[in-house]
Amino acid sequence: MTSTDATAAGSSRAGVWNLPNILTMIRIALVPFFVWFLLADAPGLESTSGPWRWAAVAVFAVAIYTDKLDGDIARSRNLITDFGKIADPIADKMLIGSALVMLSVLGELPWWVTVVILVREWGITALRFVVIRYGVIPASRGGKLKTVVQTLAIFLYLLPLAAIAGWLTWVALAVMLAAVAITVWTGVEYVVEALRLRTKGKLQAKTGNGPAAP
Repeated sequence: MTSTDATAAGSSRAGVWNLPNILTMIRIALVPFFVWFLLADAPGLESTSGPWRWAAVAVFAVAIYTDKLDGDIARSRNLITDFGKIADPIADKMLIGSALVMLSVLGELPWWVTVVILVREWGITALRFVVIRYGVIPASRGGKLKTVVQTLAIFLYLLPLAAIAGWLTWVALAVMLAAVAITVWTGVEYVVEALRLRTKGKLQAKTGNGPAAP
């Protein structure tokens, strides 16, 4: 048995109820608590810097840590499952999406930022399913950078920076604008890659060496 076969066999034997998947489900379960904590200190949907706001920051930080932890454990212990492949990105989008929407609801983040990022995220997810018959769009380095910058930007926005030092709000804005730029740029990259896969798949279908064209 080759190392590839062993990895595939190990992945198929890994049950749903393993540690990485449990961490993913915990991350999903944390989302409503995160939203509630943000609203608890915001009477009339006005931003505040009270204890519940700090609780929301803590929950977001814990959720982000579980994202890194479950991936590290899944790879190191060969516990990668089909459930994890589906649930993990859903958990990420739920957390990031809820943070962006709530920051916009509280008037701390322009709605256009939230709309641009969410349209890109869910649009690329849909695009992956559309072209999956031709191949899988691999995660790019730009995509990983996008996730890191988005997370940092949201974390900075969640912190009550105005109460700490007013100038830090400009730092948060700069990081968020960088996140938007990288988000759009990587989105275009994925669209180009999807078109390449589709063209290649149709060409292979014509020569009888690939999947049938739709």
